Amino acid sequence: MNTPNFLNNPEFWTPESTLKELLLYDAQVQWDERGQDVEKKFKDAPLLPGVILMQQGRLMGMISRQRFLEHLSSPYGLELFLKRPIKALYNFAQIELLIYPSSTAIVTAATDAVRRSPAMLLEPIIVELEPQVYRLVDVHQLLYAQGQIHLMTIKLLEKANDRLNRLATLDGLTQVANRRQFDQRLEQEWQRLTRERQPLSLILCDIDYFKAYNDTYGHLAGDDCLQKVVGAVQKAVQRPADLVARYGGEEFAVILPNTPKSGAIKVAENIRSQVQGLHIGHTGSQVSLWVTLSLGIATMIPTSEEVPARLIARADMALYQAKTQGRDRAVFHCE
Repeated sequence: MNTPNFLNNPEFWTPESTLKELLLYDAQVQWDERGQDVEKKFKDAPLLPGVILMQQGRLMGMISRQRFLEHLSSPYGLELFLKRPIKALYNFAQIELLIYPSSTAIVTAATDAVRRSPAMLLEPIIVELEPQVYRLVDVHQLLYAQGQIHLMTIKLLEKANDRLNRLATLDGLTQVANRRQFDQRLEQEWQRLTRERQPLSLILCDIDYFKAYNDTYGHLAGDDCLQKVVGAVQKAVQRPADLVARYGGEEFAVILPNTPKSGAIKVAENIRSQVQGLHIGHTGSQVSLWVTLSLGIATMIPTSEEVPARLIARADMALYQAKTQGRDRAVFHCE
């Protein structure tokens, strides 16, 4: 009997797992052995699901434990089968065999096993390891393995779906939320905070003179700059409930739920400070030797009469004011 991998590693199963990875029973008796010898073999091995019947190296058939005991317990069963060769019981039972190469997928064998007639459903499966070398698989273990594969397949599909969902909501370059996820989250927070009557803040961030940066250093350097800047923004935005998103080409947005004006201004200044601390050279900038940000901040207490676009418009207006006032600064929107 070989040691199955599932005993050592529950995560082993895959849709490609084969019969040779199951618990295989080496239980062979000769075609002309008496029934009482087979009975002793079953008594000595309580978990043995059946015996393989051989004659001069050839496969003749298989008797399951269940089938053997059923016939012995039938009227005159002991007299008919116990002292006679086991082939007598086999010929009487007319057992339908299911034989597979060891390379057969567990899913395939299990599917065929449950398609058998009701009387044969619990019969073991014969596995051919190599020519004229046979083993038995308990059908219960076969179906257990199929169940594990089914569960593992579900987990793999869930992981794949999660990955696709993440890809659908992340910006490919910076790996923060994309515009789609930004719009969804802003709408969700707007609805939630409308019910709670709590403030919602938004920060729009724009890299100063980013076109000049690309013209000076090239687009690959520009991509690297964007990645570093978004890393600095994420470092400044520490709460799990907050969301950093790429809003446009060189523009980022930060959603701050349950955050009043004072908290939003503090986060914005922290973002600006973190980006300045990167010391990314920018000879094309008219305000600094380094890459800097202009930031627009807006805060509202959402209501059912207003829409999230109103908050975006206020933050955008504040960002415009930050640029017209000289850039490299954070401005809060005031009515």
